[in-house]
Amino acid sequence: MSEVKKKKRQYSAEYIKYGFIQSRTNPSSPMCLICQKTFSNEAMKPYRLLDHFNKMHSGMKDKDVTYFQNMEKNYVAQPTLSTLFSAASKQDNDGLRASYNISLLIAKTGKPHTIGEDLILPAIKEVITTVLHKPAADIVRKIPLSNSSVQRRIDEMAENIEESLCNHLKTCQFSIQLDESTLPTNEALLLSYVRFIKNEKICQELLFARNLETNTKGETIFNTLEKFCNEKQIPLKNIMSIATDGAPAMTGRHKGFIVYLKNKVPDVLAVHCVIHRQHLVAKILSERLHTSLYYVIRAVNKIRSNSLNDRLFSQLCVANDEDFNRLLLHTEVRWLSKGTCLTRFYNLFDSVIEFLKNKDTGLRDNLITSKNDISYLTDLYKNIGRREFNNFPNLAAASFINDDLVVYCQHLENLHNDFKERFQDILNMDIPDWVLDPFSNVNTAESSQLEEQLLELTTNEEIKFKFKNGYQEFWLQKPIMELYP
Repeated sequence: MSEVKKKKRQYSAEYIKYGFIQSRTNPSSPMCLICQKTFSNEAMKPYRLLDHFNKMHSGMKDKDVTYFQNMEKNYVAQPTLSTLFSAASKQDNDGLRASYNISLLIAKTGKPHTIGEDLILPAIKEVITTVLHKPAADIVRKIPLSNSSVQRRIDEMAENIEESLCNHLKTCQFSIQLDESTLPTNEALLLSYVRFIKNEKICQELLFARNLETNTKGETIFNTLEKFCNEKQIPLKNIMSIATDGAPAMTGRHKGFIVYLKNKVPDVLAVHCVIHRQHLVAKILSERLHTSLYYVIRAVNKIRSNSLNDRLFSQLCVANDEDFNRLLLHTEVRWLSKGTCLTRFYNLFDSVIEFLKNKDTGLRDNLITSKNDISYLTDLYKNIGRREFNNFPNLAAASFINDDLVVYCQHLENLHNDFKERFQDILNMDIPDWVLDPFSNVNTAESSQLEEQLLELTTNEEIKFKFKNGYQEFWLQKPIMELYP
């Protein structure tokens, strides 16, 4: 015969008047708050609890319920062994999270990894001690920011980001841009940027940076890209277009990088980087403007290459109450620096002339003669670097003769012609008006089916609201792509 299952008694809130609460470890058992003794579930009877209270704690018969309720609150507030371990574990996790976040900030600012231990941790300790008036040693100790720790955190985050990016590129089409550059240490570096669609938006990320160990030929560049894609299991066929700088190693007819890529991906679209084209156009100078630019470079090098001249020129700028006290160098590889170099030079032009008075009178006289040319070149390079082509404020403030104006106009005309030649493929691109603005009344010579879809689109007020952020985001939205593939 099976045993009869015993009835399990439930705790009642009224038992608090006897000084009993539920046990923390076993809620079905009563526990005396006064002696903290735990009883079995069978003792969960009012008369047995009262019997224990009268026999063992008779001196507390006069205490009311409020006394025992406060006693319960104090008992519950006491930390247990498990809560102590849980709190310590949470602090360790919070410290680890802070370590990762701070390491990310260090990486973004490009600061040395030792700054975490040398500056950030002492700063945190100072803030906690001075502002919060709390002991900081325990908190600071839980945030690992040593040189090696910061390096590991950055490496782990970089690997995670790269893995996430590559996993996405395995399943979608994308465009890449390649740029080979030489570092000051004569190392050849290949940079690759990728552009793709994610969450209905166009995203752009750095894909990789790889050293070219031997040479910078087209085959070497292609092998580097192919090796990376194979390692990350990214199909080359997912590359739909590629932008390069137009160098022979990239666009050579027989051994350029594009040739090797098209052997594997025949339908890939190859384009010449638009920004690089602007640079090539900007390099075209007349003989006179080229000579004026040469004078500027000579003056900058004369001052900056000599430490004594650099210090004396800096003191002169301070004495003249200039906004800056240093000239800027530029390199031909980092071509955008030419605009900032010229801008700084023109801002300090009077101080440069004064400094060269006893240093190099010939160069000084040439600079004075070429001042208008320098003002024109300053505006030109600065505006091209900013992709602005409508203002020449420095030239407008200078006094020039008609011969100067003829030179500048001829140069601008040459720029215009060269722009048209180099951007002919883009200028010839025929983008229908309805792509840029599908809700305007555009006349289209497309098929009748497309006309019907456009008519339906223009009358859809719900979809029209989605166009507020521009045509790019509009056409990338999943509902739009499904309705109008």
